[in-house]
Amino acid sequence: MHLTRHRNLYLATSLLCLSGSWAVAQQPYRVIDHWKIGGVGGWDYLLADPANHLLYVTHGPRVEVVDTTTGKPVGAITGMKGTHGVALDPGGKFGYISDGGNNEVVVFDRKTFAVVAHVPAGTNPDGIAYEPVTKTVWAFNGRSKNVSVIDTSSRTVVATIALPGKPEFPQADGKGHVFDNIEDKNEIVALDARTKSLTATWPLSGCDSPSGMAIDQQHHHLFSVCDGKAMAVVDAETGRQLATASIGDGPDAAGFDERNQLAFSSNGQDGTFSVVDAARGYKTIENLPTQPGARTMAYDPSTDRAYVVTAQFGPRPDPTAANPHPRSTILPDSFVILVLGRK
Repeated sequence: MHLTRHRNLYLATSLLCLSGSWAVAQQPYRVIDHWKIGGVGGWDYLLADPANHLLYVTHGPRVEVVDTTTGKPVGAITGMKGTHGVALDPGGKFGYISDGGNNEVVVFDRKTFAVVAHVPAGTNPDGIAYEPVTKTVWAFNGRSKNVSVIDTSSRTVVATIALPGKPEFPQADGKGHVFDNIEDKNEIVALDARTKSLTATWPLSGCDSPSGMAIDQQHHHLFSVCDGKAMAVVDAETGRQLATASIGDGPDAAGFDERNQLAFSSNGQDGTFSVVDAARGYKTIENLPTQPGARTMAYDPSTDRAYVVTAQFGPRPDPTAANPHPRSTILPDSFVILVLGRK
């Protein structure tokens, strides 16, 4: 084939692929199913396990395990006090749960869902992440404002790193670095997993109380969702804030679709799911109505499905000196998973 003709064919094919990806990225998400879980108690983070078609959902003193092909519960990890987050090892053997009520990380067998170990952490471990280079689990302790680094082979804490404020959700980049939002300081911290040290603190502009975080490992970008309907986009190598995208109200979790370059935010205050185009100027292309209280989420890239959880609420109690900002009561057996997809 003539070289010029070959180049033209290659260019046309590339443009076709890019336009096809762009078309997929622009298709709107919708609520395609409701999976009623029931039970009582509040909830926090959830995590998809694409390889095994499972969804782990923290739910008060237990973690629900749901089959994503059927929407049916297939098990639960129980016996805890106040679950927050779940991390999974890449080998498929063990999972790790931050039990904030018991100030520990619970290790469970991913085949049987049986608890195999309890590892003491700091005060109120919340966000949690598995770091694959060092094979460690990082539990970020909300009240003691530090992070417990757990060696997964010995199941012991090998380092405790002080943080400048209250940590929220972390992300690992797969190359030996861990990042975390510092909620009360409007900052992101960068940590080195090999040296087990804090290496940088980056301020966020126009982004109050950052909570959920997602990562684009390919392009080294972090997406922090904040109060004030803002998502901060930060370069994970330099700490430079690249953009601030508009999202819904009351976010608590974020997600990222690497294939289509989309960033997500689940917003509990107004009950929306925001979709931001990370490839074309960080424009918000959708604010899908979900349900009030649906503030946390998980994204499954293998099926292009997102999951948010919420419940029905009763009246809000009157404020007291001990509890000046009470939450509305959760109606029993109303806990539900909303499935979001494009087909």
